Amino acid sequence: MTSPAHAADGDLARLSLNTATTKALTLAEAVDAAVRAGLPAVGLWRDRVQEAGLERAARLVADAGLRVSSLCRGGFLTAADDAGIAAALEDNRRAVVEAATLGTRELVFVVGGLPASPGAGLPASPHPGGAAADPARDVAATRRRVADRIADLVPFAQEHGVRLVLEALHPMFAADRAVISTLGQALDLAEPFPAETVGVVVDTYHVWWDPDLERQIARAGAEGRIAGYQVCDFLLPLADDALLSRGYMGDGFVDFATITRWVGQAGYTGDVEVEIFNQAIWDQPGDDVVATVAERYRRHVLPFL
Repeated sequence: MTSPAHAADGDLARLSLNTATTKALTLAEAVDAAVRAGLPAVGLWRDRVQEAGLERAARLVADAGLRVSSLCRGGFLTAADDAGIAAALEDNRRAVVEAATLGTRELVFVVGGLPASPGAGLPASPHPGGAAADPARDVAATRRRVADRIADLVPFAQEHGVRLVLEALHPMFAADRAVISTLGQALDLAEPFPAETVGVVVDTYHVWWDPDLERQIARAGAEGRIAGYQVCDFLLPLADDALLSRGYMGDGFVDFATITRWVGQAGYTGDVEVEIFNQAIWDQPGDDVVATVAERYRRHVLPFL
């Protein structure tokens, strides 16, 4: 393990390596790679934490002198049956404890998609027109369940000093990953709760296209709800698995200069996580990946913070 006497390079003082970007590395390897590159922070995925063990993961990061910018992910709150709801609440309470143990307030939530495939036999839900809606396609009812589950989890999160950070995902993931597709929807869900307990993350891959993005980032800042800024690019053509169509900043279509300015103007001064899902990048040596992350951050993000 690299010495804890680590200090980040001045221009990288807000850059965080999300462990999804270096998926082939263990947590210890990712931490060492971040330290060697002069990064001050890491964003952790729960799979890497669980592989290392929670207490050991916390020690690895602390001993390296790094901070934890966020823990990914909680969520998947859309189950319609009692057993599924109970399982989701249990897993998310466990995630809250993990975040607190790791020393981060920010627990990123991917809220979940529709609860099952169409025609899966779920109980029908009432429809304003009188006919029963197919619950597997009832996105409005699914979003209401997300709101209910957030309300269930807020007291537990407050007890542990953890913030539930809602992430809007690109609309192409609404069916299977997140029925929240815009920052505005995420803010509407967060609004009933204190900003220190429910916030939002701005992820460029998911929200770059939104014509209302400037206004919603400003709103998030005014409400004190921006809990994270995640950056990567949007690539075309889409990979067979669209989730893997994220790339290094500058390789795709995202206007980092404009979005980064908006985030800064909204008052956000926290870490900037680079979170990339891309098989070709995962196949590269970890140190090469982190070096490219730092170079692209310096070129495409840092000048506009």
